Amino acid sequence: MRCGSACYFPGVEPRHAYIALNLIEHLGPVRLRQLLNFFGDPVSILRADAEQLQQVHGIGPDVAQSIADWESTVDLPGELRRIEEYGCRVLCMEDEEYPPLLREIYDPPIVLYVKGSLKPGDRNALAIVGSRQTTAYGNEIARRFAYQLAYTGVTVVSGGARGIDTSAHQGALAAGGRTVAVLGTGINLVFPPENRDLFERIAATGAVMTQFPFNRPADKQSFPIRNRIVAGMTIGTIVVEANLTSGAMITANFATDYGRLVFAVPGRIDSPRSKGCHDLIKKGAKLCEGLDDVLPEFEYLFPPPNRTPSSGAGAPPPLALSESEEAVLAAIGTEEREADEVVRDSGLPASAVNVALFSLELKRLIRQLPGRRFVRG
Repeated sequence: MRCGSACYFPGVEPRHAYIALNLIEHLGPVRLRQLLNFFGDPVSILRADAEQLQQVHGIGPDVAQSIADWESTVDLPGELRRIEEYGCRVLCMEDEEYPPLLREIYDPPIVLYVKGSLKPGDRNALAIVGSRQTTAYGNEIARRFAYQLAYTGVTVVSGGARGIDTSAHQGALAAGGRTVAVLGTGINLVFPPENRDLFERIAATGAVMTQFPFNRPADKQSFPIRNRIVAGMTIGTIVVEANLTSGAMITANFATDYGRLVFAVPGRIDSPRSKGCHDLIKKGAKLCEGLDDVLPEFEYLFPPPNRTPSSGAGAPPPLALSESEEAVLAAIGTEEREADEVVRDSGLPASAVNVALFSLELKRLIRQLPGRRFVRG
């Protein structure tokens, strides 16, 4: 069955049928899968009467009646008009662009509303999540990790919320990389409102997406539903800061359930915002102090770009360095140097030096030592 298959119900094509089914109250992905196994395609589900629908395991009288009466309760023409006017697209599971890892979870979304684009490389995405109430340390770490991941070509996925999520998206964008924001609302609602410009920037180079129809507000149920998508479409989740009841812990639990790797960044032992990460580490999450703790776990997907070239024909060309990177590398020289010394001797602004240090570390031309000291290779 494909979304573009022939239509058997007047006025409704299969893709539109999925959208209609997504608008029906109390009909989630698990029940839809049962219905599809029974009826074969989404249009046939909408054609069925309540008695036929109740023959399906898990479909009680109330849900069956809601589906049978869908034309009187679901504003499908209005939703299709909103999709067109807003300029987003709707993916269903049979579409090639639908995240392949998301298809593998127990309850993949019926449809995904997407503004922007999803690309094949997004299948190797990593999630960075954490608390809305953060410390300066947490925000710095989230931005740094996201910047470094995006710089290496890894798509960064997060939930678009205040705090760690926002910092992660900002870091990826600063590196000129791809990031995906998964919303806990309808795609036309901006929550938090101060992220309007951020979401536009994300959609311009990556994607903003949700499973919720237009005008669906955020609530306590929508965020856990969103979190399973973040965990489900990524190969691993990095938790930067989280208290024990944070939604980031829900995302980490989903990742564990889906067989994906979970990384946790340690923090102060007396900070409530570190309790969640420390609890994850105690339960088996990998302690994460930098990307050297993350990328080696996926080396088969992300081979180090700076492996020593083999001699002879076919050897890869030497790494290209920016002017800033060359200046910083020259300032480091052959001895251990503190970051402040590199700033002084390179003649570059501190912000430019920090970016160059990150990129040189990723290229493994330098190593960071304790005390913010750096040495070649």
